[in-house]
Amino acid sequence: MNKPLPARLSPDSPLLPDVLALIQDAFAYMAPRIDPPSSMHRLTVESIKEHCKTGEVWVIGDRPDACIFLRSKSDCLYMGRLAVREDMRGKGLAKSLIQLAEQRAVEHGFAVLELETRIELTENHRTFERMGFVKTGDGTHEGFDRPTYIIMRKPIVTPTPSAD
Repeated sequence: MNKPLPARLSPDSPLLPDVLALIQDAFAYMAPRIDPPSSMHRLTVESIKEHCKTGEVWVIGDRPDACIFLRSKSDCLYMGRLAVREDMRGKGLAKSLIQLAEQRAVEHGFAVLELETRIELTENHRTFERMGFVKTGDGTHEGFDRPTYIIMRKPIVTPTPSAD
């Protein structure tokens, strides 16, 4: 059976409330572990709609089973809100969405992907490292005197055309 392909959502997609629910469910585990609280709590259907206009929102599956948000920065494509339904984890959906992000970065003229992950979520750091991301810095949320997240980047290696 073939894996479903990622689909880009439009601002008027009927799946926007489902994307919000997916993110809320997938990120709930981190609530007692991170400080400050996740910005996911401020996410709304309206803000997802806006992101569809200013960036990209991609999903896999009709429920949806996984999602990723992409937006262009000055020197890279930023990926955020990578979420996979708990019952769909371990099936390669996150990897598929990161591969999609790499393709989109190249299409936008970027050679680098960037993400941020909370300091406390060390298992996420290791997962992204296995996917080729490296820590390039850290950042501090407003009102904090210590780093609260790390910045990770992945250079995108584009295949060299063969000289047939």
